[in-house]
Amino acid sequence: MLSSMLSTVSSTLSTTSTLSTTSTTSSVVSMFSVVGVSEISVVSVVCLIALLSASEILSASSLWNKRLSTMLNLAILPLVLTFFLIVGYKVVDVLNH
Repeated sequence: MLSSMLSTVSSTLSTTSTLSTTSTTSSVVSMFSVVGVSEISVVSVVCLIALLSASEILSASSLWNKRLSTMLNLAILPLVLTFFLIVGYKVVDVLNH
């Protein structure tokens, strides 16, 4: 995936010879950084929803114990932090436009 992105960037830079190199590089980098954030945000939110659902379902079953609770919490806490960072990023992005 990274090699295809790099080849896309290099082909974009070679075909846009009318623009200056600095502005072309910064626009291409900003375009890919926004795409990267949106992909990561979708994956992390889906994982957070899945882990929270598993935690709720398993807490009502006979399989629930302290060790399982700790393992799920260790996976959920970083995703909650990531979720709040994504929300903060999106709010700042909306306020800047």
